[in-house]
Amino acid sequence: MSRNPPDDRNSSQDNLSSQKAGLRKRLRALRESMVAEQVLADSLAVCRQLASWSLLQQARAILTYLAFRNELDMSCLFELLPEADWIVPRVSDGDLILHRYDPARLVRHRFGMLEPDRQLPQISPSVVDLVLTPGVAFDRRGYRLGYGGGFYDRFLPTTHAVRVGVTYDFCLLEELPVSEQDQRVHWVVTPREVYRVPSWSEAQDSR
Repeated sequence: MSRNPPDDRNSSQDNLSSQKAGLRKRLRALRESMVAEQVLADSLAVCRQLASWSLLQQARAILTYLAFRNELDMSCLFELLPEADWIVPRVSDGDLILHRYDPARLVRHRFGMLEPDRQLPQISPSVVDLVLTPGVAFDRRGYRLGYGGGFYDRFLPTTHAVRVGVTYDFCLLEELPVSEQDQRVHWVVTPREVYRVPSWSEAQDSR
């Protein structure tokens, strides 16, 4: 009995998934081993970079995230840029649902992170001017290594907002393993760098 030849595409996809999982595990372990003082210092450095950046100052509606497990904490931006319309996401059935930030109306998700109360009015992705995008890592082509759920890869195509990746310096890499559905960002901001992704940003500017 003859056997069917192996599916090269499945094998390639499995290899890519394995590469991503290994890199994700290694970088998350490094991040979660950081002491609280360093996380705070790096978070403040990124917030100062962002608050003094004209691109952020000119944005009206800004989608950010609520930090979890040693992610860079963006919460000081609420005080540094109080005139911005701050929006935060909630996870629902595999998608991100947007709500205006209200510190008195946050609830704890079963995964442990804070998110807005589902009773708050929903915000359309079309009103967002800029997305502060979390990730395990980014590369200098603008690609993002997420947490494996695909939430931002599904969300980002629904908005024309400027995409700004936020990460630690050691998580901005030259090149990540990527697949077709992986979304790119226009900029990456770290505690020490504001990096413009050349080809992707210029393509957006020329529209």
